[in-house]
Amino acid sequence: MTDTNTPDIIYTKVDEAPELASASLLPIIRKFASAAGISVGTKDISLAGRILATFPEALTEEQRISDDLAELGELVKTPEANVIKLPNISASVPQLVAAIKELQSQGYALPDYPEEPKTDAEKAVRAKYDTIKGSAVNPVLREGNSDRRAATAVKKFAQANPHRMGEWTKDSKTRVAAMSGGDFFSNETSATLPKAATAKIVLENASGETVLKEAVSYPEGTVVDATYMSADALDAFLAEEIAKTKEEGVLFSLHMKATMMKVSDPIIFGHAVKEWLKPVFEKYGDEMKALGVNPNSGMGDLLARVKDQPEIMAAIEAVRAERPPMYMVNSDKGITNLHVPSDVIIDASMPALIRAGGKGWGPDGQEHDCVCVIPDNSYAPVYDAAIEFFKANGKLNPATAGTVQNIGLMAQKAEEYGSHPTTFEIPADGTVKMVLDDGTVLHSHEVKAGDIWRSASARKAPIEDWVQLAIDRQRLTGYRAIFWLDENRAHDAELIAYVKPILEAKGVADKFEIMAPREATIASLETITKGENTIAITGNVLRDYLTDLFPILELATSAKMLSIVKLMQGGGLFETGAGGSAPKHVQQLLEENHLRWDSLGEFCALGESFRFLAETKGNAKAKVLGDAVDVATQGILDNDRSPSRKVGQPDNRDSHYWFARYWAEALAAQTDDADLATEFAPVAKALAEGEAKIVAEIAAVQGKPADIGGYYHADPAKLAAVMRPSETLNAIIG
Repeated sequence: MTDTNTPDIIYTKVDEAPELASASLLPIIRKFASAAGISVGTKDISLAGRILATFPEALTEEQRISDDLAELGELVKTPEANVIKLPNISASVPQLVAAIKELQSQGYALPDYPEEPKTDAEKAVRAKYDTIKGSAVNPVLREGNSDRRAATAVKKFAQANPHRMGEWTKDSKTRVAAMSGGDFFSNETSATLPKAATAKIVLENASGETVLKEAVSYPEGTVVDATYMSADALDAFLAEEIAKTKEEGVLFSLHMKATMMKVSDPIIFGHAVKEWLKPVFEKYGDEMKALGVNPNSGMGDLLARVKDQPEIMAAIEAVRAERPPMYMVNSDKGITNLHVPSDVIIDASMPALIRAGGKGWGPDGQEHDCVCVIPDNSYAPVYDAAIEFFKANGKLNPATAGTVQNIGLMAQKAEEYGSHPTTFEIPADGTVKMVLDDGTVLHSHEVKAGDIWRSASARKAPIEDWVQLAIDRQRLTGYRAIFWLDENRAHDAELIAYVKPILEAKGVADKFEIMAPREATIASLETITKGENTIAITGNVLRDYLTDLFPILELATSAKMLSIVKLMQGGGLFETGAGGSAPKHVQQLLEENHLRWDSLGEFCALGESFRFLAETKGNAKAKVLGDAVDVATQGILDNDRSPSRKVGQPDNRDSHYWFARYWAEALAAQTDDADLATEFAPVAKALAEGEAKIVAEIAAVQGKPADIGGYYHADPAKLAAVMRPSETLNAIIG
């Protein structure tokens, strides 16, 4: 269900674990908000919701839903926007296909996803589905730059209750491997447009000119980049690293972002699958193609397609025996790093490996050192520097570590590398040119068939807003502030040309440093090791990576981050952490009816959203609600009311009961608003008196499978029954 009138706060309907948690938490939020006359509505940006909204012509009148993502995209361009955005699936092709199949099984007559479209109709269907793939939501909603940091309560708790860190040793064989040439980093060119322009992207060769992209419009002052990765150089690099890993006797692992970088990274992932199984592809390539094998979909899909071909299966086993052991997603189930492109996501996988002392799980179910293959050298140095730092200095101590905050450039699709509709797998040898409407050739690259060419951009207004946001945060905190920009990289050099004059004009140049990512990583680790704090001011991709890396080292998770997007038109977008949507948590709920998702990120965002509402709408009660949310969040941490990992222990639903109780108690105890105190005193009393019964009712459902009526598209009634099992709590909350 979606709301027609714009409510005071929009809470997004998403996917997987955060959506399960919403079924329990949202009724609580609505109950408390209504006491201040605040309406809380929802908008569906889930993968299933986006699929249904994209194909209204395939559905019955009753099945059709509004295009909530498009509506939200307009709302965030207004000063009225107050959106709490939970993590959603950035769909890889296997996830998209699975969601389509589930919806079809529920009676939605959606077309299949055409893996290799041949007819015009299939190409049209494929083009529509491709708009849903990857990071399709965030570029639409992020009409502002990012301010991400650990909430004070969360940081204090992490220091008082330090999480376990793996031991680093100086002789660790774990290392990062990246290409030394032929990658996006080394081939990048960049330019700042002196006036507004429209560009077309063409491939020129002896056969003539092929238009790859008809027209892309850019306002004056836009930084426009172009680069490519050589397929030959990539294959040679992968072959060399597989051989070196075997010699070193450690695990082979590939770390990509095949969700956000929805065009480029699945192709790179496919190259790794092909290189790993090279002798099999050389001998049986045509047969496998006839069976529908696409290496970009991963080894899991490949194995499912060839399982009835004993010769091919035997050849795969023979190659496996020759290869180094592989980093595993699930060693019990035999799911390898190369099984599914969306299983190993660099911003989560690398911090987890670093936190574990450079260890990853091998096929034997034991931890081992790893070679971490990150083909492109743009940001690989961040992880390389971190690994070398911990080898030399030992693990970080969360009890004494300072914090790294982040100001990230992301507004208006800034730096949408590899997911942008200007990323192409080159069909034939030739020259790719980016030609402006006045005939100027802005960028030109000699390429070969199979190379991956991409362009991205960052507009002037978001860049200036980002620098101002950094100035404001540094002034507020006094922390060491570093722009993570490499003067030797084409794109970064153009950004530096913006940054330096602004800092000088504002008289704050002495408050900021500019460093390449490798040096900035080392400087930041040195700073927090001393117990001091720093602000990382970064582009979009590094924002994504660092707001997992440092929180996972400091707090053990990135899901508890305060993530505020100051929308450029004056509205607010409050993102609930940076921790993804946790598919393993859903599997556990379905198998054992235990949800270990921690809603702390939602709590943090909620408090900020209420305070923002107070500020923008002059609603004094909203501020009281927001401040009481902070007290409740502190109560969850101080009293260890966060969810446990194992069945039979308190889970997400228990933590929501305690959150409601602490929130009600804080409102009953405050003296700023007598009406709210009077209203919530009996609620607090009822929640306290019902404790034993509520906790018992929640515990009683654990240990048995849970039926929510669908993975991607759950049945609302079944989901509510699973996530709100306490009749006593429901009676109090309503």
